[in-house]
Amino acid sequence: MVVIEHKHIKEIPVLELARQEVKGERLPFIIFVHGFTSAKEHNLHYAYLLAEKGFRVVLPDTLLHGERSEGLSGSELNFKLWDIVLNTIAELNIIREVYEDADLIDQGRIGIVGTSMGGIVTLGALTQYEWIKAAVSLMGMPYYEKFAQLQLDELKKNNIKMPLSSEELADLLGTLRERDLSLQPEKLGGRPLMFWHGKKDPVVPYSYTYQFYETIQPLYRDSPENLMFISDEQAGHKVSREGLLETVKWFEEHL
Repeated sequence: MVVIEHKHIKEIPVLELARQEVKGERLPFIIFVHGFTSAKEHNLHYAYLLAEKGFRVVLPDTLLHGERSEGLSGSELNFKLWDIVLNTIAELNIIREVYEDADLIDQGRIGIVGTSMGGIVTLGALTQYEWIKAAVSLMGMPYYEKFAQLQLDELKKNNIKMPLSSEELADLLGTLRERDLSLQPEKLGGRPLMFWHGKKDPVVPYSYTYQFYETIQPLYRDSPENLMFISDEQAGHKVSREGLLETVKWFEEHL
């Protein structure tokens, strides 16, 4: 039986799932990051299937989402996207450290997965943490600086004032570059990485993600089984059941 526990890791509300008979043991560990305007509960189906396979799975609420919501409108939240992404990347390490200190995870088998914004977080986290041993990006993309610049261009086109000074914007773009996997793909180090993306995605451009996949293929020449891209011809911004099952299979095989 899979047990779901509601916890707080420091100030981060999380759901933790594990099989009851092994929940007190040291287990392979997966953190699942939800998408923009979503919440931790919305990905319980992934966590349940992974926990059934013997993983300890933690789903956190990101800043300004779920239990941490502050009632911001969609447009207000849009301005906070990169703050949320950067904060979540930092919080992944906080979560890992707490579980490691409690001796509840196998330090050599830690995975990260996320949908949409969570996929963007996942790809950025790979630039920061060598302890990530396998990852899955569902509808995410690694081009932090390019994506941020696109957003800025869209604001200017619509005559919307950016709530940052030029200095603050320069600082933000500098921080994004440090976590932009497209600028430092060597940090992948051959670690297992799977992408799933719908070709009709109107939110996170499919072409960006596939372009990145093509550029990193030479890095996996000696271990092609560690890199996979699943394209869905008909899907928009919603992961199919195939994407769900392939995510579980990926971690089974690589973690």
